Amino acid sequence: MKESAYHAGMRNLRGIRLLSAVGLVVLMGLATWLPGSRPASAASEDEFSVMTMNLYLGADILKSMVYFPDLSAVAQDMWTQVAQNDFSRRVEALSARVVPKRPSVLGLQEATKWVCLDAKGTEVTVFDFTQQLLARLSSDGVPYQIAQVGDERAVSNGFGIAPIPGTTVVTDPTVLPSALGSNSAACGMRLYDVLAVRSDLASRVTAVGTHNYSQTVKFAGLLDIERGYAWADITVGGRPVHFVTTHLESYWTRDAEPAMAAQARELVADLQSISIPVVAMGDFNADPRDPRPTTPGVNPGGQPEITPFCADRSCNPYWTMTGAGFTDVGPDANDPANLTWGSDGLLAGADVTRLDAALAQGNDLGFTDRLDYVFVRGDVRIVSSALAGREWPTGAVTWECDSPAQRANTQAVARKLGIAVPATGRCFGTDHLGVFATLSLPSTASGASMTGWIIAGVVLALVVVGAVTVVMRRRRAPVG
Repeated sequence: MKESAYHAGMRNLRGIRLLSAVGLVVLMGLATWLPGSRPASAASEDEFSVMTMNLYLGADILKSMVYFPDLSAVAQDMWTQVAQNDFSRRVEALSARVVPKRPSVLGLQEATKWVCLDAKGTEVTVFDFTQQLLARLSSDGVPYQIAQVGDERAVSNGFGIAPIPGTTVVTDPTVLPSALGSNSAACGMRLYDVLAVRSDLASRVTAVGTHNYSQTVKFAGLLDIERGYAWADITVGGRPVHFVTTHLESYWTRDAEPAMAAQARELVADLQSISIPVVAMGDFNADPRDPRPTTPGVNPGGQPEITPFCADRSCNPYWTMTGAGFTDVGPDANDPANLTWGSDGLLAGADVTRLDAALAQGNDLGFTDRLDYVFVRGDVRIVSSALAGREWPTGAVTWECDSPAQRANTQAVARKLGIAVPATGRCFGTDHLGVFATLSLPSTASGASMTGWIIAGVVLALVVVGAVTVVMRRRRAPVG
């Protein structure tokens, strides 16, 4: 029995509806793959955060070098500064930078260990900045641990001064007796770069390592200054990310290219082979304005100046990194409000000898240079960034420091800034501000979104083809 045109049309209409419904269901399923369509809980899984922070070894070596070649006097002056900048007290201010932000990964520089020789000549650790900070963070409710796989840890050795009996002897009746049973001892120190990961993410560390740069510096004719970096691969949102913390050299002379330039090139060369997203953070000892002209007042922090060996941006690690495809996550390094270094060596506010120049540059905190950064490369999105520890002289990120020199500097800076003058010394936790950044990765699902779009297109095409076929059949169908 021949089908009527009406019934044929209804059957074809049902076919169109069925195809459309199937296409709609498929598209709704694919929509969950498309960018911007994931629920907030899935998006947060792919977000992570980092903070870089130079802990400051506790002494301004250049200031102590005024006593050179009397090494005993140099050692004593450095130790006196370290004692005044008591890490067991300033660690509270450092923890106050970290805990509210809960960064996934911490990149630390100048994570210093101070050691002294006991009566038997055995090294005894007096201050271990890394362990003291980790202990404080844990007690404050946000535990971290050094990134580690097996016996290998993300701890890179920097330069050090070994304790030398009869030469680096210091006297300290306050700190040394409890550690050594004596008022005097030969003491020294070593700096480290450390990558720490929040403890709830520690199981996601898949590989770690360290590297020392081939470019070193001979300081004062007797101290070889080594620098390097520590790294770790950590899984974020189901994808591995390569994290690096480094500290490039600050010392430079007019008769050679700054060592920091060669170190930055070596870092970039090392990272060229990394195919996964990279986050490189640390103290790069480079301001975007370097090298500076020799005009008075433009370089209060003593950054590299224009010389025949360093005449343009090619000797500046900041531009080496950005030129190699890395993005500075911010805050804007060209804004003087975002300078990260310039405090007094005793941490009691800005250095009064550089304060006028800092204010003239436009930094109301009294800082003079931007040295600290977080750089990213690859499939990493920048969500936000901020400086950490900028509050002074009040706030949880400062501590009450009580030496006469710290009190005097605090009050001199406060008067210069036109703010209330504290009755006591108020100190930063370290001489650098930290940089905090929230970052994200496209989810593995959105990584398949292109495939989703293709499938969606095919489904829509089938729907259209089906509809056209139905219409064409209806037009051809005989009447009656």
